Amino acid sequence: MTGEAWLTLGVTQCLFLALVRNAPPDLLFLGATSFLALCGVISPMEAFAGFANPGVMTVGLLFVVAAGLRETGVLDFLGQLILGQVKSEGGVLGRLAYLVLPLSAFLNNTPIVAMLIPILLDWCRRHQIAPSKVLIPLSYMAILGGTCTLIGTSTNLVINGLMLERLAAENLSPAFREGLAGMHLFEISWVGIPYAVLGLIYLFCLGDRLLPERKELLEQLGESRREYLVEMLVKPGCRLIAQTVEGAGLRHLPGLFLIEIDRNGQVVGPVGPDDVIEVDDRLVFTGVVNSIVELEKISGLVPAADPTYEISPEKQQRRRLCEAVISATSPLNGKTVRQANFRRTYGAAVVAVHRNGARVTNKVGDIELRPGDTLLLQTRPHFLQTYRNDPSFYLISDVQEWRPLRRDRAWIAVALLVLLIIMMTTGWVETTIAASSIAFLMVMFGCISIGEARKSVEWQVLVAIASAFGVGSALQNSGAASVIAQALVDLTAMGGPIAALAGVYLLGSVMTEIITNNAAAVLLFPFCVEIARSYQVSPRPFVVALILAASASFMTPIGYQTNMMVYGPGGYRFRDFVRIGLPLNLVLGGVAIILIPIFWPF
Repeated sequence: MTGEAWLTLGVTQCLFLALVRNAPPDLLFLGATSFLALCGVISPMEAFAGFANPGVMTVGLLFVVAAGLRETGVLDFLGQLILGQVKSEGGVLGRLAYLVLPLSAFLNNTPIVAMLIPILLDWCRRHQIAPSKVLIPLSYMAILGGTCTLIGTSTNLVINGLMLERLAAENLSPAFREGLAGMHLFEISWVGIPYAVLGLIYLFCLGDRLLPERKELLEQLGESRREYLVEMLVKPGCRLIAQTVEGAGLRHLPGLFLIEIDRNGQVVGPVGPDDVIEVDDRLVFTGVVNSIVELEKISGLVPAADPTYEISPEKQQRRRLCEAVISATSPLNGKTVRQANFRRTYGAAVVAVHRNGARVTNKVGDIELRPGDTLLLQTRPHFLQTYRNDPSFYLISDVQEWRPLRRDRAWIAVALLVLLIIMMTTGWVETTIAASSIAFLMVMFGCISIGEARKSVEWQVLVAIASAFGVGSALQNSGAASVIAQALVDLTAMGGPIAALAGVYLLGSVMTEIITNNAAAVLLFPFCVEIARSYQVSPRPFVVALILAASASFMTPIGYQTNMMVYGPGGYRFRDFVRIGLPLNLVLGGVAIILIPIFWPF
C-alpha cells in the first residue's frame, strides 16, 4: 500500500476508536476530512462534496416535513387515535405496528419515536406496565419500517446519493453503471417488507420473555410532583362529547385525576366511568403540569378559569405557558382568580392553581389567592422578562414542555405528506426536489414557522454525514479500499460472491452497532464497489446488503439514534439490547443473504 493509504487507514482507525468512546461524530468526521484534505489525500472539492450530495439534502428537508406534521398535531393525533382504549401490552405492540411501520417508511424515525415516547410512558403509568416492555419494540419497529422504502432512513438516502455520485464520477461499463443507478422509492421493499414482518413476529413471540421489567424513573418520582387544580370547558365540536368518562380516556390519566363535572351548576361527583360528557360541561381535574399540557392538546377542551384564554391556533403561536409564585406583598393576595383580572393587569390568563402541596377543591375562578400559591399562566412571549423582578411574584419560570399546536393547518400538512408520497412513488419529481418543495410549502402554508423549521433540522447529523463523504473519498483515492476489498475477496474466495456478500453484511452490521449507521454506511460503501469490481459482478447486491446492515441496528443503544432515545426513559442497561437484539440481527442477516441475490442477481 502507498503512504497515503496507510495514512488514511490510520486516520480511519483513530476515528473509529473515538466514535466507540462516544466522541461527537460531527466534530470527528469534520476534523478527519479536514486533516486528509490538508495532507493532500483528497482535494478540497472532494472533502466537502457531501454537503452538496442530494441524499444529505433530502435528509435535512425531511426533518422539516416531519416537524410540520408534529407542529400541526398530526403525529400526536395519530398516536392517541391508535393507542386509544388499548389495555394490554400485546395490544399496544399491535397498535404500534399499525402506526409506526407505515409512518417510519415515509418519515424520519426520530420525530416519530420522540412523539410516541411520552404517549407510551403515560399509558404505562395508567396501566402499571413497565415502560421497558414497550420502548425497545417502539425503536425496533421504527428501524424496521425504515428499511421498507428509499426515504425510510437517512442511511438509505445517503447510500443512494453515494451511488449517484460514483456513477457520475467514473467511466464504467454499462453493466456496472446499471448496478449503481439510483434506486426507486420501493426497490428496497423486496427485502425490507420481509424484514419488517419477521421482526414483528420476533417481537410478538419472544419480546415479552426477553424484555426486562423495569420501572421508569419518572414513575418512581411521580408522587412528589407539584399538583395543580384545573377546570376545563367542553366546547362544541370537542371529540369527548357523547363519550363516557371511560371511553374518552379520562378515567386513568397519568398524574391527573378527574374530581367532578359541573353541568349547568349541577355537580356530578364522584365521577363514575359510565358518566357521559356533554357540551359546556366543566371538567375539574387535579394534576401535574405535564399532564395538563397534554390535556390541553385535546381540540375543543379549553381552560375555563379565564374567559380571555386564547384558543385560536394562530393566536396561540404568540403565547407561552409560565409558572408564577405569589409573593407575600402581592396586591393579588385576598382576591379571587376572577377578581384579579390577569388579562388587564398582566396580559395573562390563569390556567391552573397549586397551593403548598395541598389539593384545592374550589372552582378555579373562585379560589382566593394567598402567598405561596403557584399559578399556571398563559402569557405573552416576554412575560418572564417583564415581570421577573415584579414584587407581586417570588419566582417566574417558563413551562418548557408546552408548545401551541397549529391544528387549523393539520389538513394542509396531511395533504402535503400525501403529495410527497405520490411524487416519490411515481417518480414524477426527483426525490430531493420533491422533499424541498414540500418543506417549502409546509412553511409557506403556516404548518411550521421559519424559526421552527430551522430548529427542526438536526444539523449535527447532517454535518457528520456530509463530512464522512470525505473520509470515504480518501479510502477510495488512496487505494486503501481496493486493498481491503481484495483481502475480503481472497478470504471468501471459496464461497464466491455469496460469501463476500455475507462478509459485507456482517462487517456493516458490526460497525453500525459500534459507531452509528450513517458512519458505517459511508465508510464501507467504497469497499462494496471494489469487491464487485474484483469479482466482476454488479455492485448492487453488495450495496443493498450494506443498506440493510447499516439500517438494522438492534444490538446496542449507540448504533441507532432511536435506540439511544429509549435507553434512558425505559431504564435499560446495555446488555438488554444485546440480549434481544443479537438474535434478531442474526435472523435478519440470514434472510438478507438469502433474498438479496434473488432480487438483485450478481
